[in-house]
Amino acid sequence: MQDFAPLDGAILIDKPAGPTSHDVVDAIRRHFGIKKVGHCGTLDPAATGLLIIVLGRGTKLSEKLMSDDKVYEGQIKFGESTDSYDADGEIVGSLPVPPLSLDELNEMATEFVGDQMQTPPMVSAIKKGGVPLYKLARKGVEVQREPRLIHVYSFKFSDYQEPLGTFRLACTKGTYVRSIAHELGQKLGCGAHLAALRRATSGKFDVADAISLEQVLKLTPTDLEKRVIPFLKLAGADKA
Repeated sequence: MQDFAPLDGAILIDKPAGPTSHDVVDAIRRHFGIKKVGHCGTLDPAATGLLIIVLGRGTKLSEKLMSDDKVYEGQIKFGESTDSYDADGEIVGSLPVPPLSLDELNEMATEFVGDQMQTPPMVSAIKKGGVPLYKLARKGVEVQREPRLIHVYSFKFSDYQEPLGTFRLACTKGTYVRSIAHELGQKLGCGAHLAALRRATSGKFDVADAISLEQVLKLTPTDLEKRVIPFLKLAGADKA
């Protein structure tokens, strides 16, 4: 059996709001002097929660881990539309929110459950001709995006205090939750945007088992090794 180094695997990070997913990767790479570091599934800068960081030969499992289903928690603000579909964008529309109960909101949310074709927003990391779409969007350029098949397993609101709805959503990889927030606002006729987002789970991994970026950067190399999920366990070869 192939021998693996102590850092060949992954660590679970609870990403703070602010840095990009790449910023987290870069901070860990530079701090610990690890050559190969990657992440499994981009979180927008404002988003928080579970970010799986792969180290060493663990980077070979990036695609496998990235393809896992995700669960998100967050808030949608109704009555305001933004160009990025989230709170980081410019407000492009503001309309009164119609009278709405929690039950009515959840009834509308069920319309998003199941298979659907979703067009990625312009403000996204998807590349067109090697250039991220968000860079084109900043220049006022809009290009055609190919719709992608996604699946929403569940979408439910646990609280609604106008104009904010608190929700939990389970979905396949590549789902843009802010696009769902935007579309829900359109259906209601008042517009909406994603006000907050937190990734709770990715596959079998839970944010409850993650460590903050600040805490990680205070670890010694030996302590970091103790936090690493070994390669074989990530690959499913070790069921323990």
